[in-house]
Amino acid sequence: MQRKAFTIGTAALLAAVLAGCSGGPSEGEQADDSKPGAQNATTAEAEPGRYQTLPEPCGVVGEERLEELLPGLRKIADARKREAAYEGKASLTFDLDRQVGCRWQAESADATASLALDFERVVSYEPGVSDEDKTGELFADLRDEAGVPAPGDGPSTGSDGPAAPSASASASGSPEAEAEAEAEAEAENEAEASATATATGSVDLAPRVLEDLGDEAFLDDDLGTAGTTASERTVTVVFRTSNVLVKIDYTSRPTRAGETADSEEMQDRAQELAAELVEELVG
Repeated sequence: MQRKAFTIGTAALLAAVLAGCSGGPSEGEQADDSKPGAQNATTAEAEPGRYQTLPEPCGVVGEERLEELLPGLRKIADARKREAAYEGKASLTFDLDRQVGCRWQAESADATASLALDFERVVSYEPGVSDEDKTGELFADLRDEAGVPAPGDGPSTGSDGPAAPSASASASGSPEAEAEAEAEAEAENEAEASATATATGSVDLAPRVLEDLGDEAFLDDDLGTAGTTASERTVTVVFRTSNVLVKIDYTSRPTRAGETADSEEMQDRAQELAAELVEELVG
């Protein structure tokens, strides 16, 4: 009985000590380090992204689409090599739920073409930033890194509207002078657009933001060099849907020196593939 009494007494003593350490202030008093409203404050948790997994990257591109992008696939004589080329090579990754990718390559008599496809599922670890908002930030970084103007960041004298009237015309306040200034600005805009078209071959082929592709998208077209032979062209399409970023790199290096791959054809193929992937993701 003495042992039992000691045990109960010890427990009572411990309870009293703990209550004194962890208990709040007495009624009508406020602790020194408390803040008004702190007991009712809660951390706002941002919404999670739509996607919790990623597709199998080497299986999302259909055989017909691969043959269009990489014509040399059908001409591989060895059956095993041809099968492996169609299957593609998965990228090394440590987390298949966060980042996956696949690579394909095929040679033909005319060119060596390759396709690289990367998916990234973004998770924000900032309580006030949603997965989707974080993905948007990363997308903007990629767009800026590629040098593609953001929507609304084009030249001030672009095709969106006439340039502002000259200072002299504005100061004069004459309707005739203002009309003349607007006509001059419009002519300058048309001349600039024409010069851009001449330099790039087509205004629509320049690196640009793409409309109606996922939540937001852009295209880049880079003409590099491949040693002393032909010029290598890489068309990149990056798009975002909710909290998933997708990047397509489509490259072609002609066999003959001095030749370059057709920009418009490559861009069309890359955008068609991107549209299919958006449909695959959105379902």
